[in-house]
Amino acid sequence: MPAEITTLLTFFGGTGDLAKRKLYPSVYNLFKKGYLQEHFAIVGTSRADLTEEEFHEMVRTSIHDSIEDEANAEEFIAHFRYIKLDVADKDGYADMLALNNELDAKFNLKGNRIYYMSVAPRFFSTIAKLLKSEGLITENGEFNRLMIEKPFGSSYETAEQLNNDLNEVFDEDQIFRIDHYLGKEMVQNIAAVRFGNLLFDAAWNKDYIQNIQVTLSEVLGVEERAGYYDTAGALRDMVQNHTMQIIGWLAMEKPATFTDKDIRAAKNVAFNALSIYDEAGVKKNFVRGQYGENADGTQKKYLDEDDVPADSQNNTFVAGRLQFRSSRWEGVPFYIRTGKRLKTKQTRVDVVFKKGTSIFGDAAGLDNPVLSILIDPVGGIDFKINAKDTTTEFQTRTNTLHWEVSPLDVERTPEPYERMIHDAMDGNGSNFADWNGVAIAWKFVDAIQKVWDENHEEFPNYVSGSMGPKASDDLLAEDGNEWIYK
Repeated sequence: MPAEITTLLTFFGGTGDLAKRKLYPSVYNLFKKGYLQEHFAIVGTSRADLTEEEFHEMVRTSIHDSIEDEANAEEFIAHFRYIKLDVADKDGYADMLALNNELDAKFNLKGNRIYYMSVAPRFFSTIAKLLKSEGLITENGEFNRLMIEKPFGSSYETAEQLNNDLNEVFDEDQIFRIDHYLGKEMVQNIAAVRFGNLLFDAAWNKDYIQNIQVTLSEVLGVEERAGYYDTAGALRDMVQNHTMQIIGWLAMEKPATFTDKDIRAAKNVAFNALSIYDEAGVKKNFVRGQYGENADGTQKKYLDEDDVPADSQNNTFVAGRLQFRSSRWEGVPFYIRTGKRLKTKQTRVDVVFKKGTSIFGDAAGLDNPVLSILIDPVGGIDFKINAKDTTTEFQTRTNTLHWEVSPLDVERTPEPYERMIHDAMDGNGSNFADWNGVAIAWKFVDAIQKVWDENHEEFPNYVSGSMGPKASDDLLAEDGNEWIYK
């Protein structure tokens, strides 16, 4: 049985889709595994008129697929309370304070508090300030922590203002900025593969690596998100957060210890060395796209999607070359691409090693060894190596060593939100973005967006069901490289 975690966890946005689909099932899994036992309480808040019985029924429905023991589920649900709250109205926080004190006494919570913001971003600062002014930050507990959903700002300027507001209430080590990609099992495997194998650890640098590629491709289009997506695009929606956080694990220095403090410090060495492009650099190193119809015309183009302006310049695809000014990565391009309406759903990392010098002669045909970390939809690792072909003449061919996450492993693997809620309860910030990384990612993205805002592009420029515009392939071809995943 694991050590029990004692805490009061409050979900702002407690009747929302995320809470019902992800958050409550994740907390229930922590209860079933023994991380939560007797000394915990969960408070859900929203503006909805719900009785406590109705809220309990909502939670019961939410965790239905995970219930193995009805009595166990009812014991879990008994720790839930609901409070109707307008998060912008400070008067309502007095009722929350009274409820917190009641639950603290009932379950002996030791003043430990976690506040989870699953609400519209415009309320993040307001809630944080009212938590402090209305006395909901405890002085007698072991911890007060804030979990905050993305997006963390919409630009560097807005992110900095939000961060300043939060810092009036919480210290940096109390703020847990959620990026659910960091909770994915195979993203976390990057560290295990890299640092757990001397072969890769020693070769993780410019002397042995030719380039690194990160692909996050989606089959779906904008769907019902046009109102938000047309103001964000793939650049802000996927590059600033998910892509850059994966890059952090790939480009980081080797941490002194595998603790959150040293991991973040090692990532920041890399982030601080990232080249932020001027206008010429953006035009040279980044391309954008917007999807058109598919080959048979059954899929409409982005400009014809509901709620999308007919003259929208929004990007639904981004590909780019990142460069780090460091002795480890000098001259090694990091290629990224992400987009909607692409050929397949795929999240992966491809580390392309140099060929080396062949003693077999040109006829042998050596290829670049490639280490591929497959993240979605099926987790696994591929390692393409050169081996002998079965011919009379001595020639080589590429063989792939393949490992795939087993169904049993999938069953045992915590969902990203379960892992992140546990880590926040445990005070482990390893898999959360810190302010320095967020700030640099926004500065990097803002520089690109500024250039794109000032230059008109002819859209659409790629067919739905392809892997993006030709300019994405040309970007790598300029360096004599090509995308590993086609």
